[in-house]
Amino acid sequence: MDLLIDGDPSAPTLVLAHGAGAAMDSRGMTALAVRMADRGIRVVRFEFAYMAARRQGLRRPPPRADTLLDEYRAVLAEVGGRPVIGGRSMGGRVASMIADDAAVAGLVCLSYPWHPPAKPDQPRIAHLADLATPTLIVQGTRDPFGSPDEVAGYPLSPTIEIRWLADGDHDLTPRKSVSGFTAAQHLDTAADAVAAFVIRTTSPAG
Repeated sequence: MDLLIDGDPSAPTLVLAHGAGAAMDSRGMTALAVRMADRGIRVVRFEFAYMAARRQGLRRPPPRADTLLDEYRAVLAEVGGRPVIGGRSMGGRVASMIADDAAVAGLVCLSYPWHPPAKPDQPRIAHLADLATPTLIVQGTRDPFGSPDEVAGYPLSPTIEIRWLADGDHDLTPRKSVSGFTAAQHLDTAADAVAAFVIRTTSPAG
């Protein structure tokens, strides 16, 4: 099992899965992992089998999220301990589906795919109503997978905290001319929020 690890081995651990179309070492994943490591978090990245197969030239489409649960569980068995788990987009959705059963310290979703783009009538939220795991979701207000107004109407568990980034798209990237923020500033804000959450939820009093 190939893992990419950033940060001090003794630091609180965040296991992070990639999104549907970008590998664990993509620019966006790396930018977030490096920032979180700089903030005192050990970040463990991994790839689902379909993405690893692409490195061998086998072009496989992303499978359904519910078929990837055992792969994520296998990674947790390899990592050990009681980490915070999560991922970007689809990776975060998969993590959210196993979080309670895996008894992890917390859950982090970066750009959760609330529904397919332009299909708000197909929400992916049923399991989030009763989620018991402390959860942080970092989302852009311009994300086509779910707007603040749409999400505000969802029956979500009180354990879920959402941090909205002004004008961020699905990559959390804003239009500076509209929002006044740069992509780097939003990544820094996301990393600050995630690091604080991981430290809080993994502490003895968390």
